[in-house]
Amino acid sequence: MVICFFADELRLLNDSSGLHLTLHHPRSRCSPAPFPNLTFSTILSHDEARVRSLTARLTKTVSPLLRPAAVSIPLSPGASIGVGNYVTQIGLGTPAKSYVMVVDTGSSLSWLQCSPCRIYCHDQVGPVFDPAASASYRPVSCSESECNSLESATDDVCIYQASYGDRSFSVGYLSKDVLSLGSGQRFAGFVYGCGQDNEGLFGRSAGLIGLARNKLSLLSQLAPSLGYSFSYCLSTAASTGYLSIGSYNAGQFSYTPMQSSSLDNSLYFVRLTSITVGGRGLPVSSSAFTGTPTIIDSGTVITRLPSNVYAALSSAIAAALREYPRQPAYSILDTCFRGSLSRLAVPAVAMVFQGGATLRLAPRNVMIDVDGSTTCLAFAPARRVAIIGNKQQETFSVVYDVGRSRIGFAAGGCG
Repeated sequence: MVICFFADELRLLNDSSGLHLTLHHPRSRCSPAPFPNLTFSTILSHDEARVRSLTARLTKTVSPLLRPAAVSIPLSPGASIGVGNYVTQIGLGTPAKSYVMVVDTGSSLSWLQCSPCRIYCHDQVGPVFDPAASASYRPVSCSESECNSLESATDDVCIYQASYGDRSFSVGYLSKDVLSLGSGQRFAGFVYGCGQDNEGLFGRSAGLIGLARNKLSLLSQLAPSLGYSFSYCLSTAASTGYLSIGSYNAGQFSYTPMQSSSLDNSLYFVRLTSITVGGRGLPVSSSAFTGTPTIIDSGTVITRLPSNVYAALSSAIAAALREYPRQPAYSILDTCFRGSLSRLAVPAVAMVFQGGATLRLAPRNVMIDVDGSTTCLAFAPARRVAIIGNKQQETFSVVYDVGRSRIGFAAGGCG
């Protein structure tokens, strides 16, 4: 029998009036759409694909979008969806019906599969959304502002294409309908993609919720009603987390400024300034941190650090755990030890950001069991872009206050 533990969200949400959704770990057996059992090496391979696509996107080495005959909004190519994204549930249409959706801070447009699935729909939990069954559904026309970048059209219908770095994609009609969230809050005129060809690694979800900084993202569309911020807690597989949109308990968080970047203004950049191990800073210069752009991302699993910072962290961890036998590298993880995490005396590790905001990592945020006999450091070297992944964010509450251009961290947000 599977017992599911639900997050006690009141500690950080009790002073807020925002909208709250439950988030599920992608490999939780309590998830409404769990991913199939995958080896951890397969998970890391997909994680590496996401990192490659994010890096290519930011360094402008992504090939132009392949566009069908009628294509609309020129969306930036998204990150590989992979198997690291958490899921939640939304309601859509009139009457509202519930759908399981992937949540991604690296994507802009929200979309879900729609009948009649003219080309292809992947398997999903529950029925595919039927626009004909919703009294409030309507397609977006080419003359509407949401489609003002349309390059060509068919029958005055705005067509979108969202492509991802692992060759997953969704193509369909840009549409509007009533979105239902949380305890029945309804938002008329929500713009989303009604997918007619949806192929790739989306698990058994119905589609995707985009939380990037883009006018078509869920966050931007709800901002006039709820405020321009969201927060989440990414739980372990044994519990649940939350996604909260709108106001939050500001006093609970320590903050770091969002960084502006010409590389991609839809992603969330931060400035990592130091890392300590056992209370001592790594022996690298400050430019080792600041010389590489850094983003925080909900869908990347393993944090990527600038190569010389990673090397220093790896050496410090190896020195602290020198009494434990080493193991060979496991996929992209090269600092590994024999035994399980519960048996290792993992030193305290803290990630410090500009302004003093600090992630004080628990052992489970530092190391990860990759199989029954091996535990590895849950970090890897970056190529050209550093990424704060969800393994290091796990159980922390993280707020993205776009209106005030800051990101905040608070410990103990969920289990």
